[in-house]
Amino acid sequence: MSPLGTKLLIIGKMALIIVMLLITHTMSAQTGTLPVMHIETQGHQPVTSKTQYIPGTYYIIDDQNPDNNVGSEAEPMDLEIRGRGNSSWKADKKPYKIKLAEKTKLLGMKKHRHWALLKFYEPTVAGMQLGNVMGMDWTPSTKPLEVVLNGDYIGLYLLTETNRIGKNRLDIYEQPNWNHDMYSIPYGWLVEVDNYADPNQIRIPENDKWTLRITYHSPDSLSRSQEEWLTDEFTAINTAIYEEDKIHSTWEQQIDVDAMARYFIIQEVLDNSDGFHGSFFLHKDWTDSARWVAGPLWDLACNQRLKTDYTFRMKTSYGFIPHWIGELIKDEDFCRAVRSAWSEFYPHEVQSWMDYIDEHILLCGLAYEQDKARWHYTSQETLQDRTNRLKTSLLANIEWFNEHLPVGMTASINDINADNKKVVKVEYLNLAGMRNSQPWDGVNLKVTTYDDGSTSTSKIVVTH
Repeated sequence: MSPLGTKLLIIGKMALIIVMLLITHTMSAQTGTLPVMHIETQGHQPVTSKTQYIPGTYYIIDDQNPDNNVGSEAEPMDLEIRGRGNSSWKADKKPYKIKLAEKTKLLGMKKHRHWALLKFYEPTVAGMQLGNVMGMDWTPSTKPLEVVLNGDYIGLYLLTETNRIGKNRLDIYEQPNWNHDMYSIPYGWLVEVDNYADPNQIRIPENDKWTLRITYHSPDSLSRSQEEWLTDEFTAINTAIYEEDKIHSTWEQQIDVDAMARYFIIQEVLDNSDGFHGSFFLHKDWTDSARWVAGPLWDLACNQRLKTDYTFRMKTSYGFIPHWIGELIKDEDFCRAVRSAWSEFYPHEVQSWMDYIDEHILLCGLAYEQDKARWHYTSQETLQDRTNRLKTSLLANIEWFNEHLPVGMTASINDINADNKKVVKVEYLNLAGMRNSQPWDGVNLKVTTYDDGSTSTSKIVVTH
């Protein structure tokens, strides 16, 4: 080969190398359209454990809003990182739990040390906002960002507030670990009806088919007194929920019926089979009439299928256990609370929720494409395509639910439309059958007589 030919061959090879480097960089580098979190573990150790934290540092750069910057490459901040999740941990792209050395305000969210890096998932963004719209006590905030771990671009994530008791999270009284004080033991709990075995767990038979697993998150180390109380508490709740006589059942003395109704609506609108199966959180504050309250939300999904029944009755590709909801939906008071909460949402909150989904998901379009390239996803769907498909499913679920609002086991159409008739008499019966014009303390049967001679019976719980 002539010297000129050799020179051209060398130039050609160099050009090819440059092109390949550019392609590799394009497919594995952050877009900068979102905040970027850089994490370096000590000694660049890989994160392989879900239980052992690895020390490291981090900094966040937000080219679009520099006010969100935290630390810098020259002066990073300290953290610890470990894996998290169950089935999600088995995927190539891993979710992580991070614990900051100092409470820090991240991306406009309130100061805290504990955060999660979750796989970017559109139903999570939509569902958490639905929790806010539906008026849940507290719902974790999420913010999209890109992540670089030990110099490796690992794609698009959701930086998410974790479910914890605290001033800037679920702001309720927090019971201490190893508590023996029987006066305070019934208050300050955060637990999860779980679908996985966990060391921090009590188990009771729910019915003759399956077991109820209650994972205790706070407190997370129980004295014998706490463990016995928690077991007795959920045994009693479960017994009340499964009482055949729904009119005389007393579960509403222990569980907030309105919050449970709102939780149910969220799972139905999302068509989230896991809603009453796992990641089903309950909390209890210290107040005069403290009851267990459904929430906070976690681990949300949307099946995006043709909805033909309530979600807990529809089949899934995996075996799942719909804890409690099959019994709750038979109770007229629960169904009445569902209809009341639904009237606050439908139809006037629907469009603003759809607008929120567009606004907070579509800004991630370029980062989503980079994420697909990094993890070799073959789907040709754009984020716009996925968002449109999600919204179509959600709107269809909303319309189905609106046409199939639950009424309970013995309710009639007169019960639902009672407000259109004139009330001529109201009486209250306690569990002993005594009548009064004013409600008794505890569980009451409220008997309402209307001007057309019809009556309706409902259950109310009064606490003083």
